[in-house]
Amino acid sequence: MIRIFIALLTMISVTATFAQQKPDKTRVIVTSDGEIDDECSMVRFLLYANEWDIEGIITSSSQYHWQGHRWAGDDWLNPYLDAYQKVYPNLIKHDKGYPTPQYLRERAVLGNVKAQGEMDEITAGSQLIVKALLDKSDPRPVWLQAWGGTNTIARALKTIEQEHPQRMAEVAGKMRFFFIWEQDSTYQSYIRPHWGKYNVETIISDQFWAVAYQWNKILPEDKQAYLKADWMKANILENHGPLCSLYKSHVPGSHGLAGDTNFQEGDFRSEGDSPAFMHFINTGLRSTESPSFGGWAGRYIKVRENTWLDPVPESGYQYPKGRWFTGTGWGRKYMRETYPKNQDLMYKYFDPIVRWADDFQNDFASRADWCVKSYKEANHPPVVKLSHALDRKAKPGSKIQLSAKGTTDPDGDKLNYSWWQYEEADTYKGAVTIENATQQVAWFTVPKDVVTGEAIHIICEVKDNGSPQLTRYQRVIVKVQ
Repeated sequence: MIRIFIALLTMISVTATFAQQKPDKTRVIVTSDGEIDDECSMVRFLLYANEWDIEGIITSSSQYHWQGHRWAGDDWLNPYLDAYQKVYPNLIKHDKGYPTPQYLRERAVLGNVKAQGEMDEITAGSQLIVKALLDKSDPRPVWLQAWGGTNTIARALKTIEQEHPQRMAEVAGKMRFFFIWEQDSTYQSYIRPHWGKYNVETIISDQFWAVAYQWNKILPEDKQAYLKADWMKANILENHGPLCSLYKSHVPGSHGLAGDTNFQEGDFRSEGDSPAFMHFINTGLRSTESPSFGGWAGRYIKVRENTWLDPVPESGYQYPKGRWFTGTGWGRKYMRETYPKNQDLMYKYFDPIVRWADDFQNDFASRADWCVKSYKEANHPPVVKLSHALDRKAKPGSKIQLSAKGTTDPDGDKLNYSWWQYEEADTYKGAVTIENATQQVAWFTVPKDVVTGEAIHIICEVKDNGSPQLTRYQRVIVKVQ
């Protein structure tokens, strides 16, 4: 009897180790300046609203947009929420986790919008952030996203510093930042000097430019196909309901930066802000565990404190001590000052996002289908499960078995497997050879020159044969001891 009891405990332990449970939803608060590419990103964001606990959608300002200067209007978000309400009954046929339209409306408020970098006024948006960060009932981290400037976030943090100074460390422990550039000066002038000592995880992205206004120069031809008019019209713009019909693709007479007219009507225009939330789509790549892992929102390296910026491929490059934005970000400067020279560096710099473009565009297309199709008519991504732990320990020269047995597809589609080494995410700087890499079960031998403590990242990539073809992953991290 004792042996049976011990065996049961062992089985429970093994099951707990191998189980890859769906993680808790990420808490997110969006601040946005309502630029055209923010509006495009908002369509995608709402189609993925089931992926997160959305605690706020706040209109803010930036160095490019504020009240009276190229302003989309205080109420620019309303048509998108109206359209979401119309497609919501169909979206919940595919996932009951979509928030109600009323829930989103209650959390869509105005922040600091009167001027670039204005952070003196206490606004509904800043107070919403204060309330979320001071709330003790939910211990989960809150990711504060800046699609525009950081000024509304800064105002909220200043309120906490002034009114609750004794709680600053506590608040800092639960907040995280993902900024699309520093689109005003408030991160450098207030947030970093006053909150930097708390080592808040901060991702500041410049590689988002791969899916912004100059994508037609950055993406290789095979990836561009997923952003061109024919694909966009067939999969997003036409016959996909009122939300997708609001998507602001290129129209006759529109152009990109510097008067670039090499666009067709219906071409993708820009979604420079989408990486700020794509980082949190649960694809199985485990990107939220570390910005260095890489995922649909790109891959980042720690530059200072707990601040993560884009990996620059240029030898001897020195990151700026201050703002990472349009005037200093390597990718934007390259596109403005160097392109079309040294394109090998350009491709390497933007690859952390570009490599996934076909996967996340096909996924976008499936969500557009969810607006208008029944569950049976639409496609849904595979559910990738491994029959072993995601984190493995090994010795040099040992054989590592890899198995995706347990992987399923909700639509019963045929699945294709690919195991590959994500070398850029490794701390080991060599290559491994994966045997049987296109099958459900594969293996590799840990190289003998791996040093204790180094890690090898192996991606299990699973594609279905549905339409559009959808992809999910699991990441195995082998640490050498």
